[in-house]
Amino acid sequence: MLAMPPCAPGVPIEAAAVRALRDALGSENVLIDDAVAGHVDPYSFMGPETVAPAGVALPGDVAEVQAILRIATDHAIPLWPVSAGRNYAYGGASPRVAGSLVVDLRRMNRILSVDEECAVAVLEPGVTFMQLHARLRATRSRLMPSVPDIGWGSVIGNALERGFGYTPYGDHAAQLCGLDVVLPTGELVHTGMAAKAGSPAAHLYKGGYGPSVEGLYLQSSFGIVTQAGVWMMPRPAAAAACSVQVPRSDDLAALVDALRPLLIDGTIQSNAVIGNAAIVAAAIGERADFCEADVPIDDDRIARVMERFHVGYWNARFGLYGTQALVDARLAAVRAAVSAVPGAVLDVRTYPGDIDPAAVHPADRAQLGIPSLDMVRVAAWRGGQPAHTDFSLVLPPTGREIAVAARAIRREVEAQGFDYAGGFTLFPRHAIGLALVAFDREDDRHRPAVRTLLPRLFDAADAMGAAPYRSHTAFMDLIATQYDAGDRALWRLTSRLKDAIDPAGIMAPGKQGIWPTGRSPSN
Repeated sequence: MLAMPPCAPGVPIEAAAVRALRDALGSENVLIDDAVAGHVDPYSFMGPETVAPAGVALPGDVAEVQAILRIATDHAIPLWPVSAGRNYAYGGASPRVAGSLVVDLRRMNRILSVDEECAVAVLEPGVTFMQLHARLRATRSRLMPSVPDIGWGSVIGNALERGFGYTPYGDHAAQLCGLDVVLPTGELVHTGMAAKAGSPAAHLYKGGYGPSVEGLYLQSSFGIVTQAGVWMMPRPAAAAACSVQVPRSDDLAALVDALRPLLIDGTIQSNAVIGNAAIVAAAIGERADFCEADVPIDDDRIARVMERFHVGYWNARFGLYGTQALVDARLAAVRAAVSAVPGAVLDVRTYPGDIDPAAVHPADRAQLGIPSLDMVRVAAWRGGQPAHTDFSLVLPPTGREIAVAARAIRREVEAQGFDYAGGFTLFPRHAIGLALVAFDREDDRHRPAVRTLLPRLFDAADAMGAAPYRSHTAFMDLIATQYDAGDRALWRLTSRLKDAIDPAGIMAPGKQGIWPTGRSPSN
């Protein structure tokens, strides 16, 4: 475990509240003082402005979550819920407000049911991708999970933060159906058809009756999700893991425009991830082999990376699924589209649906729903004490827009001395532009450079009329101001909801820049 980084002076939780929490949860499930070190952002670049929790509560069931809410309300303790606390590139488990109690849901880790007929699992928020995958393999389930780059996180937590994986079910938020939510009042609410007691369709139909409210709990501070249905993909008879390499930086636009129609018409059923050579090298190589100087890796050195690892300047990955005949038909369409991109090389590996995970090429695991920790090593790209942060920008999935964004992101990243390692994930009608900024957490030059870089990236995005869809906790207020249509009408709406649901600001104050009236630091 990493040592606690420099933090702001803490605001202790009063002794009476600690006693009440320990009575409700058991002493071993309430962490105070030095025991909170594991819940401070391990990749912090904020120095003394890093916020450490005043304590950590680990409830084991809904009743204990409700007890935490009662005690927090009685003692005016702000709460910061986390599912597993692994959101490292975006602040980890660190709260926004000093004196906060982190509510860590990892003990609530039951897989409550797996419906093979309707392809849905019902989970608690502490269930990780690795745990779910292991359960499905052990029971010889015909279902396949969708997994993100790193499999140690929470299935529900990732979905609530609009995370994604790399199968046809890769839009994780879209797979949630039927939430159980503890409100700031302690009341337990069920959404959609789950609001009908005993409904057999509780996790099968999102709509229910009247307004849909599930979206209120994505990236929000309106409640703690304690259970959810997660739609699952039936394991296909066959799958093809495809990669496309193009040799030049300027080939990005043509590659995007070749893949987008195939995503829109469903030929490519997963999203398509496009990474540059630097991010490939960070995942499988050592920076010192290509660039000894503490300066951004340039195109001459990138050429060495391409030669060493047999990759392109840009590298796309995606999956095709179905019967072997369907996979072959889809692959034929992919070959035709890719052949129109000068210099493009298509590689394909095919697998039966029941393949042993140990027999899958490491680069193909995500496309086959196999969780791993392979991508953890990218944090060590710059050496020293490994750390990284991410910049995640929403864009149209067009070659023109993406090429402009790539140049702007690279310019800002390299201006602060970092390598532009990242790329774009294409969905049918949007793209996520990602820059992964690896740094040495103990380097007195790197930390302030990261702090300078992120606001400049946000400004560059704003100049393009774009904005991130998620951010590090330190910049949540800044990002919220960039959603400025109608003089920030959406922010005013969510603030009014916050006042109605949680006027005391007990639940995750400041998350996504939403505060009760009068509580914002800008007031």
